Amino acid sequence: MSSIVNHFPTDDDKLHEECGVFGVLGHKDAAAFVALGLHALQHRGQEAVGIVSVDKDEFYAHRALGLVDDTFSDGEIIERLKGDIAIGHNRYSTTGDTLLRNVQPVFADLAFGGFSLAHNGNLTNAATLREELVQKGSLFQSTMDTEVIIHLMAVSGQKDPLDRLIEAINRIKGAYSIVACGENLLVGVRDPLGIRPLVLGRLSEGGYVLASETCALDIIGAEFVRDVEPGEMVVITDQGIESKKPFGTSGHRFCIFEYIYFARPDSSLEGHSVYEMRKNIGMELASEAPCEKADVVVPVPDSGVPSAIGFAQASGVPFELGIIRNHYVGRTFIEPTDRIRHLGVKLKHNANKSFLKDKVVVLVDDSIVRGTTSRKIVEMVRAAGAKEVHMRISSPPTAHSCFYGIDTPSSEELMANKFKVEEIAQQIGVDSLAYISVDGLYRAMGETARNNDVPQYCDACFTGDYPVELTDKDNDDGNGRKVAVLHERQVKSR
Repeated sequence: MSSIVNHFPTDDDKLHEECGVFGVLGHKDAAAFVALGLHALQHRGQEAVGIVSVDKDEFYAHRALGLVDDTFSDGEIIERLKGDIAIGHNRYSTTGDTLLRNVQPVFADLAFGGFSLAHNGNLTNAATLREELVQKGSLFQSTMDTEVIIHLMAVSGQKDPLDRLIEAINRIKGAYSIVACGENLLVGVRDPLGIRPLVLGRLSEGGYVLASETCALDIIGAEFVRDVEPGEMVVITDQGIESKKPFGTSGHRFCIFEYIYFARPDSSLEGHSVYEMRKNIGMELASEAPCEKADVVVPVPDSGVPSAIGFAQASGVPFELGIIRNHYVGRTFIEPTDRIRHLGVKLKHNANKSFLKDKVVVLVDDSIVRGTTSRKIVEMVRAAGAKEVHMRISSPPTAHSCFYGIDTPSSEELMANKFKVEEIAQQIGVDSLAYISVDGLYRAMGETARNNDVPQYCDACFTGDYPVELTDKDNDDGNGRKVAVLHERQVKSR
């Protein structure tokens, strides 16, 4: 999920996944299970959380800013979310305003009854559709692209709720995984290219689960059944599962950055262990860009750890935790003055000096965005007494913005868009710098190379090859779009 306009945080230097979704049908503790699933998906969004449950024809909702534990550790809230169907959503905001009206799932009381929906990803024609719908009289309650889908359903001439949803998703473009619920109904949808992940699971007590990643199935003891296929709509009722193909044709361009950074390492996506793929990337990186005189391989925690292990194993250089991460520092823990921003890396990371002093160090990280964090990490390692500092990156240079659900700066702000590798090395202060090649990344994924005619993954942030039309970006007049912001219409939340 994203809002119509993206704004990458100025004090952050990591790419961010924008959301995680989870749904359950057929269990009396559906809302509690969704809360647990969202806890497992907390890495996909930390700014807001919401759950909508269904009990026969009654809908109940609770949405809040903050983390899952902050909101749903209160048993009374879960008890109010009645029913054996529930869906939930973790949000990572891409705008300066993190407001309750922008927290999912969205709910609407439509002509056929209640319907709720949440999605992970980004609609590339949301602003265009929104403008059209407003001209026809639609009143939007949020600035989320997700709400466009509900409005398309509302104005549909179809009678059946699923036919309305099918008509709506055939009008949207972009990358998305959707979970939705109505009376006696749970639905999951992936975009025609399967760019964003969605998996199907089964509960041992009966009932089914939809989730962004398999790690969220594990936390509630659900059995992994399969990935929802690209372009597939999975319809789950108490009668079982029905698979529909509402788009006619589909392809496969799964987001390769899920394997590099976004997904949890204990997840399995598209038949691949995320942890194993990250180790493979590190091994391929060691083959492509060895550091012959290295004394120690050090990950930039936490996302750099599996690739650093692979690099160390392939190169025969010892692996050490030369940088320790403090997991208990929040992003807004203290007033963000210029000095605190400068010290921010030390709040999150600290050098493990005894493993760095007088050593030739290879730092392994997943990416370089603006380079601000990399520069500070390198300074910290040098200050700890490292003799030399070499950096290896387990992704190709990130030179292009993502428009498919990953929060990135504009291309002009990306370091790899402005500088050559040698120049970036000078900017961040390392003795040498190397990225894995695009073909090397594909080899790590089990391919021989990137198929340039029909690429196996979405890698637009590296190659600039955008597989889905960027309607809003192409139509933007350069002045931005004015979006009406209305007060939130509250859903029943007793």
